[in-house]
Amino acid sequence: MGLLENRDDLKALVENLNFKEKVERSLAIIKEAYKKYGDTLVIANSLGKDSVAVWDLAKKVNPEIKGFIVTTRFKPTETIKFMHKVVRRYPELKVYKNDKSIAEKLYETKPDLCCDILKVEPVKRAIEELGVKCWVTGLRCTEGRTRTDFKEVEERDKGLVKLNPILIWKEREVWQYLALYGVKVNPLYAEGYRSLGCAPCTKITNDDNERAGRWIGTSKCGGECGIHTRPLKQR
Repeated sequence: MGLLENRDDLKALVENLNFKEKVERSLAIIKEAYKKYGDTLVIANSLGKDSVAVWDLAKKVNPEIKGFIVTTRFKPTETIKFMHKVVRRYPELKVYKNDKSIAEKLYETKPDLCCDILKVEPVKRAIEELGVKCWVTGLRCTEGRTRTDFKEVEERDKGLVKLNPILIWKEREVWQYLALYGVKVNPLYAEGYRSLGCAPCTKITNDDNERAGRWIGTSKCGGECGIHTRPLKQR
């Protein structure tokens, strides 16, 4: 049985595999998926530390692998500048954005709707336009309370597989990988951020929870934008 069909105990993998073994497993998962899905496998690159690690892993598997970035009008200036640098180096990363008019400060009054419009909708469009059958993310089960139940291979939408190849990595292992291979990261991390999103909804905190700085003061504090929880296939 290949890694795409495995039912391994993720908690055991998180604690028992060492850094080298986790990297080898992640590379093997991407390689197996790319062999199966070919050009219909696409990387979702959020420009966060986890995504750039996955992007680097994918490029080690096959330099021809493509990806997409979803940006919004509320992204920090540093993130936008970093995005332009990344896209100049990797033009095979296609940028998606929703410029639809929305209510002022919708991110405060209806944060779920704001994320649906500005983040989930562009992901749906990317998946449809790029003909994606398998999308690859940087999601990790040790990031926070909302990410403990994900699997390395999921099919939340029929006909659309989601691959989470670094799901079992710890935060320090992501930084270890980035340092070891000299992968450039968003400069906001140097200021103390641990999880990056839109500027109004991302703060620096001292909380142990890696995603505690997201959507502080709203109903979705430390939660999800919806990309990993909403249906993504266009109806």
